[in-house]
Amino acid sequence: MPKPADAVAPAGLRESALTDDVSFLLARANAIALAAGNAALAVHGLKARSYSVLVLASGDARPSQRELAEFLRLDPSQVVSLVDELQSRGLVERLPDPSDRRANVVVATEAGRALVAAARESARAAEERVHAQLTASERAALTALLRTLAFPED
Repeated sequence: MPKPADAVAPAGLRESALTDDVSFLLARANAIALAAGNAALAVHGLKARSYSVLVLASGDARPSQRELAEFLRLDPSQVVSLVDELQSRGLVERLPDPSDRRANVVVATEAGRALVAAARESARAAEERVHAQLTASERAALTALLRTLAFPED
């Protein structure tokens, strides 16, 4: 299977010392995956960040905007903008948090949950294309390693 077009780099650069830097490799792999994901989600009017908020709002956790910001590692103002945009499209709603009257939780509407189902298929297809050169066991190992880095306290 061919490599994604945006993953191709000149040989001289691929052989630099930077390609031994794990943080650089993670950042580059993320950029490639993010570009592919955003392209796949565009047909649904979403980008990776808005998709992430919508997926989380579609679950049972009923996250607050603060919790979304912390989990996604975004500035709270970015989450406000994302939720505003999704709400203007009728995909999420802010509801009072039953455990804290001063806060709101973000919950997907029926339309939001339907969009997540369709968008999830597009996102998975993009992920399959980006990771096509990995075997199933390599993907499982990569997922486990990244989960350990992303959630060190677990």
